[in-house]
Order: sequence, then structure tokens, then C-alpha cells
Amino acid sequence: MTFSTSQTPSFAVNPIGLGWFALLVVAAIPVYWIGFVSLGAAWITPEYSHGPLIPLISLYLFLRELRDSPAPAQQGDINRRPGIAVILFALAFGIFGNLIRIPDVVTYAFIIWVGGVVLTVMGWERGKRHQLPVLHLIFMLPLPQMLFWQMTIFLQLVSSNIGVWFIQLMNIPVFLEGNIIDLGVYKLQVAEACSGLRYLFPILSFSYLFGILYRGPFWHKAVLFLMAAPLTVLMNSFRIGMIGVLVNSYGIGQAEGFLHFFEGWVIFGACIAMLFLTAIALQRLTPNPMPLSETIDLDTAGLGAQMQRITTLAPARGLAVAALLTLAIGAAFVLTPERPVQTVAREGFSGYPRDLGNWSGAMQSLEPEVERVLGATDYINATYVAAGERSYVNLFSAWYEKQTEGSGIHSPEVCLPVGGWEIFSLTQHTVNLPDTPYGSFPVNRAVIQKGLSKQLVYYWFEQRGKRQTNDYAAKIGVVWDSLTIGRSDGAIVRFVTPIEEGESEAEAEARILRLMTLALQGLPRFIPE
Repeated sequence: MTFSTSQTPSFAVNPIGLGWFALLVVAAIPVYWIGFVSLGAAWITPEYSHGPLIPLISLYLFLRELRDSPAPAQQGDINRRPGIAVILFALAFGIFGNLIRIPDVVTYAFIIWVGGVVLTVMGWERGKRHQLPVLHLIFMLPLPQMLFWQMTIFLQLVSSNIGVWFIQLMNIPVFLEGNIIDLGVYKLQVAEACSGLRYLFPILSFSYLFGILYRGPFWHKAVLFLMAAPLTVLMNSFRIGMIGVLVNSYGIGQAEGFLHFFEGWVIFGACIAMLFLTAIALQRLTPNPMPLSETIDLDTAGLGAQMQRITTLAPARGLAVAALLTLAIGAAFVLTPERPVQTVAREGFSGYPRDLGNWSGAMQSLEPEVERVLGATDYINATYVAAGERSYVNLFSAWYEKQTEGSGIHSPEVCLPVGGWEIFSLTQHTVNLPDTPYGSFPVNRAVIQKGLSKQLVYYWFEQRGKRQTNDYAAKIGVVWDSLTIGRSDGAIVRFVTPIEEGESEAEAEARILRLMTLALQGLPRFIPE
């Protein structure tokens, strides 16, 4: 699609309309400020370092559409009411995100607000045809933390399995345990950075752009977009497999430093090249294929002139109404005193008793990388043993002061497979401990297995006086309590014991309950209700 004209269009500046538009934008900034700060923090991480490019690409797409669109209708023919309604909803949604202190919600609201501004400025009939560039902005947003870690762990496991398959094709003996690739002399951990997420997001963004610029049937565009995710996973797995082959042949240095970084960019470039090759192949399948140079429409003529259109906005009543309503809402938001965050008094886990009855505990620190991923405010990792007990019981708890600002609990159901543990069974179970402050309450009861080793796991989410077994329900509870009582603290509590050879699950369960009866008596001092 191209735009041709015999002369450069000229636009007369309308200061009043431009002033209303500027007021509309500036008045909304306070509502979305914490979202912008969150975006800035996310964009300096490798997974979202492509973020700053997304608004520029969206602007490019919008200017292309604006260039190729017909001349604006008369001002009286424009229906701006739907756009105003969308703006009001987006502002309310953004304020809700501020109240519950979740920046991600605020950034989602901002995207909706941008769509509302387009509908207000251009009117419903024209504005609804210019929402694809707005939709593209979602690629600049970080995933919610819970979804981010679930995707990371899932992609780690998928990439590890396919990577090992590639290594086996080279007749190299290899064993996979969770996300650890065992080559015998060397062991490679497929860490979070190797999950492929840092390639997936920019590739998805690129394929979205690619689909818009591609000249061909809609189903061609759908194929180009839908193939982006599996292509990225496959190529990242191939990268992991090649690193394994190189490490096996030339040493562990092949998995470190610049070479590892370079290999990643090679795979990224290969994904882009394969999308281009797929587009060419799809063209060849059509009855009248286009020349290679015309397969992708990269025409940029006239885009600079389209930027001037913003200076020609007419002082329409709908635009003025949207600006004044936004100013009133923004001013009310700024002037309303911020609701204080409820602070809770607690003791640090460093003071948790080492001795519980006849049980004696040893405290262990987690690896620095594990601590970083955990992101907890405080945690305890203690292994207790007692005379007469057949095996140990491990107590682990991670407490979070805030669960709304980029940190939160990682469910063992998601994390255990990374360590090579297979969840043999997972059920909800009710325990009755009348000698503890909690009495009868539900827990998740899991039997996990790795090789010949089996363990029994009890865990639950301790959330401001409530014991919950579903992590999604726990997240909903965090949002509600943050809104109503100003608290979003909480913890996960987990007890683990081995099921020894010749021992029944009931015997292992009794051992956990004996320690839990003692361990939970003082737990509210460390995890406030």
C-alpha cells in the first residue's frame, strides 16, 4: 500500500485544538505515572529491553494508516462519545490500579486510554480503523509476575527437552534432570535467561509488524504471526543443544561470556530470516506472486508530513469535554490524600527457634540466584531432625511485605519440575492441629518423585490470617485486601519430608504433622495475621 501525491500536503496550525489535545495528555499523566515508572524499570531488563522501540513502531504504523486514510470528515459528522467513554473507563481503571498498587494494571489502563484518545480525536467511524497500532503497544508491557514465571519455567523445561534431543542427535551421551543438562564431565543449567522469553517478546512484536506490512491474504498474515512463538522456542532449543555440543567438545567456556551472548543474537537473527523466507514461500504458493522487493511494504514516503496533522486538530466540543473531564479526574486524583499503607509488626525469620521440642534445626541459606528469583522480603529454610524419627522434615517459608509491585509467591506446583521433581499426586487435604493457633485448615498435599527418591510435601499460602491452597485465589485476595485494608503482605509455608524405602505415606505424613504441631505454635509472630 503506497501513498502518492504531486505535492506535499500543507496543514494550517490550529492552536486551540492543539491546546485541548495537550491538556488531555498532560492531565492524564499523574494517573498513569506509576505505570511509566514500572515500564522504565522493566525496559532495563534483558527480557524487555526491546520495550522502548515499541511506541516508535506503533507511531510508524499509525502514520502509515493516517497517510493512506481518506480526508477527515466534517467536524459535525464525527461521533466522539464512544472515545470519551473509553477514556473515562481507562482513567477509572488506572486509578483502580493505583489504589491496589499494581503498576501492571496501570500500564494496561494506559493502553486503553491511548485507544480512547484515538477514538475521540478521529471519531468512532475512523478511529476504530486505527486501533492496530494501539494494540501493538501491548508488546512493550511486562507480563504479570505470576504469568511471567509460569511461562519462564514452562519454556525452560521445553527448551531443555528439545535441546537434549538435538544433543542426542549428535550421538553424545546426555541426561536431563529438570533443567540440568548432564554431559558427564560438565553440567549445564538452563537458567531463566535461557528460557527464550527475551527472544519471544521482540519476535512476537516483529511478527505482528511483519503481518501488517506483508502484502498478501489474511491467512498468510496469520501464519506469519502464529509461527513466531513455536519458531522462537525451537530455535532457542537448537541454541541450547549447540551449546551442549560445543561444551562437550571444547569445554565449559563455550557456555559463558561473549560467545553465549553472540549465539543468542545469531538465533534472534535466524528467527527474523526464517520469517522472511516463510513470507517468500507463501508468496510463491499464490497464483500471481509479487516480486521479492514488493512482498513487504516498507514505504515511508510522506510520514513526516502526517506528523503535522496533530497541529491541525479542530477545537471540537468532544475533544474539549474529554480534556476537561480528564483534568477534573486527574486533579481529584492528585489532591486526594494517598491512603497510607498498613504496616505490620513481625519478627524476622532469623529469630525463629532452632529447637522445637525434641527437634533440632539447621538453617540453610539459598543460592544467591535462587534468592533473586524468589524475591522474598524474608525467608526461612530449616531442616529439623529428632531422635527416634526415621528422617528429617524441612520447613521453608518465604514472606513478602508487598505482593503487588513486581514480587510475589511462586507456587511449588510450577517450580518443582525445574528441579527434576515429578509431581506424582497433588490433592487438597485438611489437617487438624488443635494445639496450634490455626486449628483445622486446608493444605496442598503432594507426593513428588525424582528417580527412586520420593517426598511428601505440605504447602499452603498464608495470607493475612487466611490459609489458602489455590495461588490464583491468593492473588485475588491480595488485590481485594490491598484495596480494602491496605495490606498485601503474605507468605508461602511448606513442609517436606522424604518417604524412605519401606516407609508408607501415612508414616511420613505423621512425621510432618508432629513437627507442624510444634512449628506452627509461634508462626504468627513471623507471619502476621
